[in-house]
Amino acid sequence: MNDIIAEFKQYLLNTKNYSIHTADAYEHDIVDFMFFYCRFNGNPPQIQDIANIDTLGFRSWLADRARRELSHKSTARALSSLRTFYKYLGKYKDIHNDAINLISSPKIPRKLSKAIETTDVENMHNAIKAIDNNEPWIMARDWALVVLIFGCGLRISEALSLTNKDITNNPESLRIVGKGNKERIVPVLLAVNTALDKYVKIRPFGHGMEDPVFRSVRGLPMSSRMAEKVIEKVRKYLQLPDYVTPHALRHTFATALLAGGADLRSLQELLGHASLSTTQLYTKVNMAEIMSAYNHAHPLAKADNE
Repeated sequence: MNDIIAEFKQYLLNTKNYSIHTADAYEHDIVDFMFFYCRFNGNPPQIQDIANIDTLGFRSWLADRARRELSHKSTARALSSLRTFYKYLGKYKDIHNDAINLISSPKIPRKLSKAIETTDVENMHNAIKAIDNNEPWIMARDWALVVLIFGCGLRISEALSLTNKDITNNPESLRIVGKGNKERIVPVLLAVNTALDKYVKIRPFGHGMEDPVFRSVRGLPMSSRMAEKVIEKVRKYLQLPDYVTPHALRHTFATALLAGGADLRSLQELLGHASLSTTQLYTKVNMAEIMSAYNHAHPLAKADNE
């Protein structure tokens, strides 16, 4: 069974072009199921056992995960991993099990992200100046990163994957490769190019055309964790809420565009969402803001509260 799982992981990496982190997560979920089945059945599962597991076996695994207090989100992902594994077995190993398709995923409550106040984003500039006062190039780097994410609505991974070639000559747009290797074009504001220019001109290393734009203090490519720490420092300095994260900057970009009249399809394209339903979450955020304004300003709303 270990050999089949290893082959499946290679299939995810080489055929499906999944990242190593995603493939590792799928492997972890499937191994978790196999360990459970070993306890459930008393023996390590053989290939025929995998084909014959019924709904009771799958539901018992889900119940076991609940007893371990694993989140609904984690279990939903694990079930998705297992379904993908069975699709692979059916296509490449002629091993079929219809019972897995009868199992419903746990319901996941979808939390609405919070947008950052525009004034707080503006205050980040002065905060970065104060924090990185002794390192002008670090100051320029951190502000360029904030402006890029907020101005273009990028994910951290997308911002950090940019190379010098991508930003040469102040491009009016950027070609971004997002999740699932999906490409999209995003416009670049003058403020973004200005911040990037200032950073690149005083950066002490990493000037090759294929080099990543954002570098660590030691000259290595900047990691996602390093980028998160930049926002953490600013958040603590300004005493902002915990929801102020790099993703919140991206979320603020989306909320501002929607409030300004952007349609959902355009917003979906700019954000690189595979599904319109993901983008539609922003309409709920915007409606919450509209209702808040209504409750504070509309005469009838005031009358209702009296």
